[in-house]
Amino acid sequence: MLKAAEKLKIFLDSLKIPSVRRKLAFTFLIFLLFRFIAHLPVAGVDTEKLRQFFSQSQLLTLLDVFSGGTLANFSVAALGLAPFINASVMLQLLSLVWKKLDELGKEGEYGRAKMNLYTRLLTVPIAIFQSLGMYAMLKSQGVFGSVSAFSLFSMVATMAAGSLILVFLGDLLNEFGLGNGTSLLIFAGIVSRYPVSVFQTLAVAEGEKVFNLLVFAILTAVLVGAIIMIEEAALRLPVQYARRGRFSGGAKSYLPLKVNTAGVMPIIFGLSLVFIPSLLGRTLAGFPQTKVVGDILSTAFKPDSPIYTLCYFTMVVAFTFFYTTVVFKPEEVSEELRKGGAFIPGIRPGQTTKQRLAWYLTRVTAIGAVFLGTVAVLPSLAQKAVGIATLSLGGTGVLIVISVILELTRSLENMVQTYHYETF
Repeated sequence: MLKAAEKLKIFLDSLKIPSVRRKLAFTFLIFLLFRFIAHLPVAGVDTEKLRQFFSQSQLLTLLDVFSGGTLANFSVAALGLAPFINASVMLQLLSLVWKKLDELGKEGEYGRAKMNLYTRLLTVPIAIFQSLGMYAMLKSQGVFGSVSAFSLFSMVATMAAGSLILVFLGDLLNEFGLGNGTSLLIFAGIVSRYPVSVFQTLAVAEGEKVFNLLVFAILTAVLVGAIIMIEEAALRLPVQYARRGRFSGGAKSYLPLKVNTAGVMPIIFGLSLVFIPSLLGRTLAGFPQTKVVGDILSTAFKPDSPIYTLCYFTMVVAFTFFYTTVVFKPEEVSEELRKGGAFIPGIRPGQTTKQRLAWYLTRVTAIGAVFLGTVAVLPSLAQKAVGIATLSLGGTGVLIVISVILELTRSLENMVQTYHYETF
């Protein structure tokens, strides 16, 4: 309760700062624009058949939740940020095997600008490919009627452009808003779907399901507490600075190794990739020549199937380790400590410090990776156990929402401290 009051005070203090008010207002305007785009439908879609098709598929319902309703409306932003996220994952994986790309990412501001440019260029063909796949899947279900070549071209171009517009809005949030633009847009999409999910759940909750809903609510509250605890948890390694004067002792501080250094990105990456086999299966199932293969993929990768659960858990764990190595580099940290005249007590500076940091990081990350993987799949299992299918948000959505809120709180706290320091 005390921490909640402190967070509220930080938010109220931030509203007194003109620059923070501008950032908040700009972020809110981008959210409104995003919701407006989410309700601009692509021409030529039978919306009634589209709703019926989505109501029969738990996978597409879950996809629609994370797109903020853009998919069920089949809006110009139906693809969401998935092409951009997939392009980012592909480039980061490619940098592991392509030395020149890895070296480019280490060239400071210039290297980051180049990598961002390559990511956006790669987003275009991925968006076009996913647009064609989405069209083929919905065409096989009778959602589209007779479509000419020009209409198909304009539809694909519109959907790809919509995805690029969301990337642009995310860049604007990065520069003029609060925090990570990609996370904020996904956060806005998820939050916008919470009321729909809650009302649908209350509408079907009757008899025995009322008790199941109460159990699910209690489990969700416990899950929220566990997420907050893990998000705030960190291993504090003592760091001591060399003596700087005759009468001064070595100053001491701590190097925090967060349990969840990667944040929500492993969840987003894993979710973007684990949907691909099922969507591909549904597309192939619409054609007689590939119906058998499509049915196998669709059945194997249903959101409640063991294969889907295992693949999702494995991807989240793998991406947690991968993204942590991107965010936290023991070699660079040990070098910075050495240059600053700092050392970890009992450990030699340089190579020994690097090895010890890597040793600690691997073990701390293992805890965070298993937790993230469990959070990703456990609510789906609980949803199946209580038999309430409308609770499609699951732990993934809860984790993203809480993580973004905590990140925003830390960002606002830093802005408040910086403002008071500059004023002083």
